[in-house]
Amino acid sequence: MPELPEVETVVRDLNPLLYGRTILTVLKAPVAIRRAGNIHWEGVLANRHFEHISRRGKWIIQHLDNFGYLLIHLGMTGQLLVQPKGNGPTDHLHMILALDDNFEWKYRDIRRFGNIQYFANSADLDLFWTQQNLGPEPFQVDRPYWAKMLKRTSRKIKTLLLDQSLLAGLGNIYADEALFLAKLHPELLGQNLTPIQNEGLLKAIKSVLTASIENRGSTIRDYVGPSGLKGGFQFKLQVYGRTDQPCFTCGNPIKRTVLGGRATHFCPNCQPEPSR
Repeated sequence: MPELPEVETVVRDLNPLLYGRTILTVLKAPVAIRRAGNIHWEGVLANRHFEHISRRGKWIIQHLDNFGYLLIHLGMTGQLLVQPKGNGPTDHLHMILALDDNFEWKYRDIRRFGNIQYFANSADLDLFWTQQNLGPEPFQVDRPYWAKMLKRTSRKIKTLLLDQSLLAGLGNIYADEALFLAKLHPELLGQNLTPIQNEGLLKAIKSVLTASIENRGSTIRDYVGPSGLKGGFQFKLQVYGRTDQPCFTCGNPIKRTVLGGRATHFCPNCQPEPSR
């Protein structure tokens, strides 16, 4: 599933591709996408202009003129493409917008877990964010909030990092990578981390996310940017997806376990197990 770096890459790619462009017509409405809603898509999108693109957690917010918002979640295999008409893939396309200059905006999703919604005003969008109960963005988290959040929970740190109500946008790949960089075992309890470990983990999260954004995210299976370019951070992963392969730091084999229903990768030597 695309995580914060992949979604941020999509947003950065989309801004120059869509800024000022006009939606001429809706060629295909998202009838096969979950939670697409009962919306007259042609009525709300035709002749609208893209103003800018932003992100909240793993959501892409496409700001339209007259205070409209097109909100997209990529799910597991979603792809947003902006290409000249006739270019790019033709299968699994669930929404297509005809743009000016003979371009097309296309949403492609093989497994159809994506989410496309339209909000007519900021009040409706704000209500949606309230219902989602998203925590702060990782780059906006300050040390007092972070220390308080960890201190009050007896949950395992890996499970905690995936809780979107506490930290928005972080997913399985970068939680594993951040814990490795911070040299913390994923089964450590949040309340048992020392202040130094707390600060080291927060720095590691920001460092891993920054490095991944600089490399356009990770293409593990389906993720590509709007122009069709893949990510490159998958070649820099230290533990995620490297079960039984030697650790780049110490040479010991990477181990895999399951925490909170999610595959978790770590080096048992660099990330020693907490004492019982």
